[in-house]
Order: sequence, then structure tokens, then C-alpha cells
Amino acid sequence: MALKEPRAPGSGLRSSLRRVGASIAAVVHSRIELAALEFEREKTRITRLVVLGVVALFFLGLGAITATIFIIVLFWDSQRLVAIGFLTVLYIGIGAGMLSLVRKEAVESTRPFSASLEELRKDRDRLTRT
Repeated sequence: MALKEPRAPGSGLRSSLRRVGASIAAVVHSRIELAALEFEREKTRITRLVVLGVVALFFLGLGAITATIFIIVLFWDSQRLVAIGFLTVLYIGIGAGMLSLVRKEAVESTRPFSASLEELRKDRDRLTRT
């Protein structure tokens, strides 16, 4: 029968504390990695949206100017003021509609870092239960 070596007092507590510390460090590390990934994804998504939006606005503006000139020239001899007034009201209406969509999108968008916040909430709940 092998004899057990005597343990130094507190070595069990020390190793338990070390394991708890390592577990906490691992949890914090994984949460920070998740937050970093979400931040990178959000940054990429916003950059892509801005670039696509600017390109779309450029070509929509170019098309609107071309269409405006075409319609004004088409009605130059008969109803040019009516054509200019109609196009002005149309553009203001489209602009107001787009502003309303932007406002709706801003209100309904998901919170950034929602997955990280949810995981941290779960961690907090687990820790408070024990």
C-alpha cells in the first residue's frame, strides 16, 4: 500500500482558486473575442452600407437630373412651368418618404453587441445562482 504524501496546508484551496481564476479568465477572454468579432462585423456592415448608399445616391441623382431636363425640354413650348412644379413636388415627396424610411430603420435596428450582452447576462445569472 502506497503512502500518501502529506499536502501542504491550503494547497487544495490554492489549486481550487487557481482553477476558478483560470475559468473566469477563459470566460472573459471568450466574451472579449465575441465582442471583437461583433464589432468587426458591424464595422464592415456599416462601411458597406455607406459605400452602396453613396453610389446609389450618385446614380439616382444623375438619373433624376437627366429625367428632369428631358421632361422640361419635352414640355418647353407648352407647359414648362407645370412640368417644373410637378417634378419639384415629386422630388420633395420622394425625399420625405426616404427620410421616413431612414427614421424607421434607425428605430427598428438591432442593438450592436447584443450577442455579447446576452452571453454576459447568462454568465451573471449562472454566477448568482451558485
